[in-house]
Amino acid sequence: MRTRSLLTAAVLTVGMAVAAQPAYAAAPAVQITKIYYDSPGSPDNGRNSSLNGEYVQIKNTGKKAVSLKGWTVRDETSRSDHVYTFGAFTLKAGKTVTVRTGKGKNTATTRYWGRSGGTLAYIWNQSADTAYLRNAAGKLVDSCSYNSSRQDYKVC
Repeated sequence: MRTRSLLTAAVLTVGMAVAAQPAYAAAPAVQITKIYYDSPGSPDNGRNSSLNGEYVQIKNTGKKAVSLKGWTVRDETSRSDHVYTFGAFTLKAGKTVTVRTGKGKNTATTRYWGRSGGTLAYIWNQSADTAYLRNAAGKLVDSCSYNSSRQDYKVC
């Protein structure tokens, strides 16, 4: 009888320990997947083609389309001109959108930050920075950091 009581107590203790394990949060359905922070060409000259060589990619890994209206992408600075805000835009399930720094015509797969003005128009630092993706309510959805001048991009 004593053995059965000890065994029961051990099973209950293990069961409680398993139940007490932390639940891991699922990855967000919308994620930053890549930052190309060192646009092709040397030296960087701030021309539109060079600005558009710098971009961030965002993917909807979920099974439902997500409206990104009012969502923002920004870097580490607190400068208001380093914030891209999505207008009316829906990212379909399994699809990726590329947000390029320069100017161009927005499509279902590419959006443009609309920056110009030479070398000061670049968003992403060439050695270290962080991209932040926030929903329309301002809640952080995802982020991706890099710290390397030896690469041109970071896969998140």
